Amino acid sequence: MKDFAGRVAVVTGAGQGIGRALVERFCAEGMKAVVADVVPDLVEKTTAELRAAGCEVTGVVTDVTSLESVEALRDAALGAYGAVHVLCNNAGIGSGSEGRIWEHHVNDWRWSFDVNVLGVVNGIRAFTQLMIDQGVEGHIVNTTSGNGGFTPLINSAVYAATKAAVTTITECLWGQLREAGALVGASLLYPSTATPGLLNTGIWRPGANRPDRYDRPGAPPKDGRDSLGAFLQRMEAAGLPVTFAPLSEVADLCLAGIRDEIFWITVPGDAQNAKILARAHSQVERTDPAYLLEANLMTGRPAGAGATSQPPD
Repeated sequence: MKDFAGRVAVVTGAGQGIGRALVERFCAEGMKAVVADVVPDLVEKTTAELRAAGCEVTGVVTDVTSLESVEALRDAALGAYGAVHVLCNNAGIGSGSEGRIWEHHVNDWRWSFDVNVLGVVNGIRAFTQLMIDQGVEGHIVNTTSGNGGFTPLINSAVYAATKAAVTTITECLWGQLREAGALVGASLLYPSTATPGLLNTGIWRPGANRPDRYDRPGAPPKDGRDSLGAFLQRMEAAGLPVTFAPLSEVADLCLAGIRDEIFWITVPGDAQNAKILARAHSQVERTDPAYLLEANLMTGRPAGAGATSQPPD
């Protein structure tokens, strides 16, 4: 997909963070965009700010865990612009799960899989046939993570499992679109930047917007408090400096990936490639996955020391 001007993009989780950066980048290419998010105030605020900046956008409150809500998003996009050419299944959350994997509460698993995995599935179900039937070039981008999408952080089991699922789902989607001869492509977006640093996104607020049906004793607070501050303290105590990278670089990366039809949209690096190769070697040689037993930088503690599961992005 080379020509973006006048085309239509739908982005979930677009009220803030990477999703908003994607919408801003698409608008800079002359696209129209639909801002989808589960938080009404964020939809209203982001849509108003983008319009004031000259973007042609529509806001739709969307709960990606509900197929009916995602189908309503599709219908709203068609009602506003008549077509959908790019779909970014970007909405995602951190589980906030605590302790070892055998101690994780089932509602942390349910909450994370419903948003991170079924949210992607619902997007695929609601939009793919429409995009195929349009008979023009289109693209579906599913946001994954190096944590689970390449290799897992062992103290982040819930989040890593969801992103492993998204990765496999997207591989299958790519293959089936090719088999069908569709003009629609599929890619995985690994949020990454050439600029070293963390990505400051809503993923650091695991308790925000968590519905009551997923409650558990000791669940993360729902008042929007984030875990970033605690993480920064751990990193400082470990003597590891923390910097932040601009989210606009992730959006630039995504746009280039769509344009060049790249499946694995990521900024390559030696450390990343070493993990991929170590995992492949372990599988081929049938060895234990000893590559996982390195310092877990997300906790500032050695793997096995006990930690709160946190996603890397």
